[in-house]
Amino acid sequence: MDDSRRSFARRMRAEPTEAERVLWQRLRHDIKLAGSHFRRQAQIGPFIVDFVSRRAKLVIEVDGGQHDWKQAEDAARTKEIEALGYRVLRFWNNEVLGNIEGVLHDIQRAWTPTPDPSPQGGGETRPPRRPRRTRRPSKA
Repeated sequence: MDDSRRSFARRMRAEPTEAERVLWQRLRHDIKLAGSHFRRQAQIGPFIVDFVSRRAKLVIEVDGGQHDWKQAEDAARTKEIEALGYRVLRFWNNEVLGNIEGVLHDIQRAWTPTPDPSPQGGGETRPPRRPRRTRRPSKA
């Protein structure tokens, strides 16, 4: 990420909108989304997105009123992000602030781990795995 994008993302993380702040708190602490690990203001291709779960290949954008007149630009941006293999969910600020439970429900439905392609796994989706702990060498 170049310096201008990095500083932009840093500023956006430091100054979230009220809707972004509310959603971020719930994404971090909601038990139903445990294991989903989202990042804020992360780079996907040439874009900085509001939230991303790289494991689930899921991007969440929270749009304010200025996006009402940027719908064509947002649609093109969404198409490019989807071409990189991500699914994009867009919510209006008033949806997040007025119906956070419904927004979280939509996110939870969209958050599906990548299917296991192994023949033993049958191709069904599996819940996210916890990282393995590394053992410290024993002192002899």
